[in-house]
Amino acid sequence: MVSQEVGHPVDSEKLRHPAGGRREWLSTLRYGLIVVLVGYLAVAYVILPMGWRRYEKRHPALTNAPTLTHTKLGIPGDPLNVGFVGSEEQLIKAFHAIGWTEAEKIDLKSSVGIAESTVLDRPDAVAPVSSLYLFGRKQDLAFELPVGESARQRHHVRLWRCEEKDDQGRLFWIGSVTFDERVGLSHTTEEITHHISPDVDGERDGLLNSMLKAKQIEAIQYVDDFQPQAQGKNGGGDPWKTDQRLGWGTLID
Repeated sequence: MVSQEVGHPVDSEKLRHPAGGRREWLSTLRYGLIVVLVGYLAVAYVILPMGWRRYEKRHPALTNAPTLTHTKLGIPGDPLNVGFVGSEEQLIKAFHAIGWTEAEKIDLKSSVGIAESTVLDRPDAVAPVSSLYLFGRKQDLAFELPVGESARQRHHVRLWRCEEKDDQGRLFWIGSVTFDERVGLSHTTEEITHHISPDVDGERDGLLNSMLKAKQIEAIQYVDDFQPQAQGKNGGGDPWKTDQRLGWGTLID
């Protein structure tokens, strides 16, 4: 009687093609190497260069830029949180496009006008804003967007022209945009003044998004860690808080 040894079944295909498994393994290896190579090329020649180009586009005025305005007495004022690249004409056109108006200079007539607006609840879309200082001078331009029927509440921005130009000869305008939520006495000087909302980031993002929606800027970019502190107080003693970023955009012709 012939005994039959019991074992594992024999794969006849592998016996006929012993190199098949090896070829499959090599094919998988080649595929993996191709994926790695494509990933490397994408990072080295597409993603990183895009990042550098974006960095290089940052206006030179943002290097070592100031972060706070000051009052005439040198008291820290509102934080700088917004900027624009372009000419004065482009800047004025952009603000007009989103419904903002230029604030009048402070004189007897404009002072009487804003007083009547706040006391008598009358509109004053060009009411003056108090002067803050940067680069040794008060704001070069100021714009506002009233809320309600008087100048008690309004969105407003002060802007200063920086000396540095980029490689295309374009100016950078740095500014502080805040929201006046009420009129009252200054916590530091007891003078009559507007008190701002502490949410300066909301004003920054609201202004830039309005500009973007109206196609007045190319895109919104941010400078992280621009503000050294996440909170502070302005010259009127009003508290503010921020994610420490400055938002900016390049104006469109």
